[in-house]
Order: sequence, then structure tokens, then C-alpha cells
Amino acid sequence: MLEHNINDYRVTVAPSASDARDARPSRGRPRDPRIDEAIRRATLEVLAERGYSGLTLEDVAARAGTNTPALRRRWRSRQHLIVSALLDRLGAAPTPDTGCTRCDLIEGIGSLSPSFDAEMGRSVLPALVADLAHDPELETQFFDRLFHPRRASSEAALRRGIERGDIRPDVDIPLILDMLAAPVYYRMLFGHLPVTPTLAEEVVAVVMDGIAISTGAENHAHS
Repeated sequence: MLEHNINDYRVTVAPSASDARDARPSRGRPRDPRIDEAIRRATLEVLAERGYSGLTLEDVAARAGTNTPALRRRWRSRQHLIVSALLDRLGAAPTPDTGCTRCDLIEGIGSLSPSFDAEMGRSVLPALVADLAHDPELETQFFDRLFHPRRASSEAALRRGIERGDIRPDVDIPLILDMLAAPVYYRMLFGHLPVTPTLAEEVVAVVMDGIAISTGAENHAHS
């Protein structure tokens, strides 16, 4: 469940059903959170090396120094594990509040690109999106824990910009959110152009030039 109170810009992401199940106490030794961290880290390493289709729970378990039953107790499937690892890397609400609308949006959108190099983006995102279409539980987890919170974080930055007079109050916020994130996702999915270190800044500049009331003060703050 995603609770989104845009008036005070707080985003709370409730644990998914699988997380709640994993959090229940079990017989025997208590769970070691260091193992969870090691598993997520190993998942990202295997993804980077072998891609989405090449990742197996056995490989991740060996890399993390544990066993496959430990993974299966924590995550319903390898797809759920991948989503959990991506959330750990990307974060749910990356857009800061620095007082500079352009700076906040650049930081939020730019947090996507360092997380996927060109090869990892091409090998992970298309296959993951395809699996979402066939697994409603996985789709809910992806949207509630990753997609919607990140989008709400950027939406909060846009609304702060409207309140401080940086952005026109009549803008179509859902459309602007799509325009900000689309170039990064588009290049990751199709690989026709690179996701460069300056892409987020370039995208935000183009979008803001179209919706800003006045860029003079913001350009000064950004410089």
C-alpha cells in the first residue's frame, strides 16, 4: 500500500505481503540482516555479469555465501528478489529538497542512470517489464515499492516549485513526470543512445524551459 500525502510531501511505502511474511519470526535462529544485504548485493552483481535471464538463485546464494533455501524463505521468486535488489540500489524517494527546483529534479532523475550501465539496462528492464505483465503480485510490488514512490518524490519537487513560483501552476504534472523520466528509461530499454552523465541535466533543462515562470533566479541558484 502506498500512502501519498502530497501536501507535506511525505511518501510512506508499506511492506509488501512477501516482506511481511519474511518479517514474521520463525523457529530456530533469528534472521541475520547482514545476510539479506549480502543477498541483494550478490543479486546486483550477478545481474551485471549475466543479465536478467542468466541469474539463478543458486548463483546468487553462492555469491552471498548462503544457500537457496535461505533465498526462498525471503523472496517468493527470483523476480521478487530482483525487484527487492533494485529498490535497495535505487531508493524509493531520491528527489531531495534543496530549495532549487532544477537541482532537485536533476538529482532525482539522475539517480537512475548510475544504477544501470548500458548493458545492464538492456538486459534487465525489458525482461522485468515483460514478467510484470504476467505476475500481478510482482507488478503490485514493483509499482508500490519502487515506481510510485519515486514518481511521488519527483511530483513533490514539482509542487514545491509551483509553490515557490518557479513553475506555472497550470502545468500537467503527470505529463511532466513522464517527460522527465522517459528519456532515461527509453535509452535503457532500447539502447539506441547512451545514458550519459549529463542526460538528467539536459532533460530537466528542456522541460523546465517550457514550464518555468522565470529561470533567472533558478539559473543563479543552480550555478
